[in-house]
Amino acid sequence: MTPTIAANAGPSASLEVKCGKKLTIGILALQGDFEAHARAFANAGAYSVPVRKPTDLTGLDGFVMPGGESTTMLKFLERDCFIEMLKELLSTTPCFATCAGCILLAREVLSPTQPSLGLLDVTVERNAYGRQIDSAVIIEETELSGGPLEMVFIRAPRITRTGAGVEVLARRDGSPTLVRQGHLLAATFHPEMTADVRVQNLFLDLVCAHKLIRERSLLEGTKHASEKKRVHEKQRASHTLAQSTRKLLSVR
Repeated sequence: MTPTIAANAGPSASLEVKCGKKLTIGILALQGDFEAHARAFANAGAYSVPVRKPTDLTGLDGFVMPGGESTTMLKFLERDCFIEMLKELLSTTPCFATCAGCILLAREVLSPTQPSLGLLDVTVERNAYGRQIDSAVIIEETELSGGPLEMVFIRAPRITRTGAGVEVLARRDGSPTLVRQGHLLAATFHPEMTADVRVQNLFLDLVCAHKLIRERSLLEGTKHASEKKRVHEKQRASHTLAQSTRKLLSVR
């Protein structure tokens, strides 16, 4: 099973222009091929940092949960309140999860059941396509522009249910393989194993849009606070002037 080189690979040229700065993407580096994700995002024009402990979760514009072994990653995440802090971060920070990461992000996990972050409204069946020997590379049309997408499946999970707010962007034999829910993006395959960075660019565009909305909200909040302060100071000045006027009249 050898993934081919995609013809339409390449970074999103307008990424830094749109966001105003280079994005910082945190990649969970507890287990799995997190280095492949780092290379893929570098090819897409983003800067990434490994995340191995809760203190690494600060200063991130987006977060990646790679493939690997979900039960092993869970054991590491259960230490030092890591999983609680990660869940809090991902409730507002864009996240891209692949394969085992998709399992950890899902609301419900089957075959067998296991704990998860429960943020993505999908049900996931583990190892649904068989063992490592049953891994496959397929090429399918998707909702992404640029033609068919090469998808690498290795002991892949299957999404068996999607919630009302989940958008399906790609499928395999009718089952969703790439889904988006608000600021969350998840794939049951491994986009980092090909040179086609369209899925990474999709996530970076999502991160950029989320960042701009957040900055706009903070700016509006600052403007509102400044206006409120200006009105308060004006009222205070008027009150002080009224008091002074009354004192002058009482002296007369």
